[in-house]
Amino acid sequence: MEEVLRAENISKSFPGVLAVDNVSLSLGHGEILALVGENGAGKSTLTQILGGAQRPDSGRIILEGKTVSFNSPADAIRAGISMVFQELSLVGSLSVAENIFANRQPVGRLNNVQWKALYQEAQDFLSRFDLDLDPRILVKRLSMGQQQILEILKAISTHPKVLILDEPTSSLTENEIAYLFQNIRKLQEQGMSFIYITHKLSEIFQIASRVIVMRDGKYIASRNVSEVSENDLVSMMVGRQITNLYGAAVEKPLGAERLRVESLSRKGVFQDINFQLRAGEILGFAGLVGAGRTEVARAIFGIDRKDSGKIYLNGNEIQISKPEDAIKRRIAYLTEDRKGWGLFLGMTVRENLIAPSLKRFASRMDFLNQKLVNEYAEKQIEIYSIQTASILKKVLHLSGGNQQKCLVAMWMGIQPEVVIFDEPTRGVDVGARAEIYKTLREFANAGVGIILISSDLPELIGMCDRILVMHQGRIKGEVQRKDFSEELILSYAAGLEETQHA
Repeated sequence: MEEVLRAENISKSFPGVLAVDNVSLSLGHGEILALVGENGAGKSTLTQILGGAQRPDSGRIILEGKTVSFNSPADAIRAGISMVFQELSLVGSLSVAENIFANRQPVGRLNNVQWKALYQEAQDFLSRFDLDLDPRILVKRLSMGQQQILEILKAISTHPKVLILDEPTSSLTENEIAYLFQNIRKLQEQGMSFIYITHKLSEIFQIASRVIVMRDGKYIASRNVSEVSENDLVSMMVGRQITNLYGAAVEKPLGAERLRVESLSRKGVFQDINFQLRAGEILGFAGLVGAGRTEVARAIFGIDRKDSGKIYLNGNEIQISKPEDAIKRRIAYLTEDRKGWGLFLGMTVRENLIAPSLKRFASRMDFLNQKLVNEYAEKQIEIYSIQTASILKKVLHLSGGNQQKCLVAMWMGIQPEVVIFDEPTRGVDVGARAEIYKTLREFANAGVGIILISSDLPELIGMCDRILVMHQGRIKGEVQRKDFSEELILSYAAGLEETQHA
């Protein structure tokens, strides 16, 4: 295969961290190369160097046989390398067309934008990819999945030789993922090359022909996808064998009822939600994106209103109208959007760890006992294996996996009786996932009732004692552990079957 891109002996350091350590790789013309590794392995830094967002300390980049150097992503785009970052760069207040052709709009003699030509050009471009979007619609009105697809199409519109995709499916539904893969293959046939970063190892076997593994900033191995299994990749990524990612799933006696929800409804969002959760149980909530799972959790926790229904804790009816009410009753909710809603990114690890439980560290005069706070923060970091140089480091600078572990440790400070985990391992590497799963099982073994909302069916099947499946705002079915299968869960999620549940 003819080589389109080569990186030779790339290194990059940040204060206290050697992020990329003498890494080399090659990419063939029309190849889809997967790049995997744990959070902090150096994947994003390496690809940001290739995409012009970072300058290497040493090493060189060779594009189509010529050594190139980039001072910005714009330089890389002009040379033929585009990158779609994890964080979207779209402007919500501008239209789809304006975002696709930002700084490249058709203009007249007086440098005025030719709007008719812009919208027509955008419409023609969207039609090429069978995307039914109005080019005039404001981007802020699109779903997160649509915005992610648009971000990728924006990069494609620059006609790159190489397209780098960093976690492109993190916000996509199954149908949107299928659409993305279909178009990647179409572009591959036309000669475009891809570097594809993902934590979802199953995707590698669907889309890539070769995979490179990084660990601790170093190149570990390159393998043809046909020659490896997920377990092989996991072992190379973490440097050790993980024989059972989800831990031991054993039948265990459950305790008394922890939480009961009766006839919970919110008009137009979810209807007649009934279920109970027992002490020590891990209860899964499955369903397609938009089925109402997160909305039910937010209503239980008091973030969103409910129109009707009752909530019982340990047999007693409780009233929850705001999150503070839930926290006082030792109910925790870990949001799926840890950066937007879960953590205080600009604050330190210490400040985040005590945020929901400030009163336990306050004196009678409401002054924080700093010695007690520091001791607690250090202990939580040790218990939850949060990798940070200091309790004073800002959470913004932690890897995704360590941010998620910080979120878990933060909420454990209220010593909850019920914990709702919403997509607990989204964007988290396999090593951190194993630690989070271990923590979930430890909570359950200690008598905590756990609700696990996830779009990852293997995760639900591997972790849960029972799974409720939602479809269009209703609980469509209940699946016991002995009956777990992806096919059955998906049939309920699609509304094809229905069962009665307790």
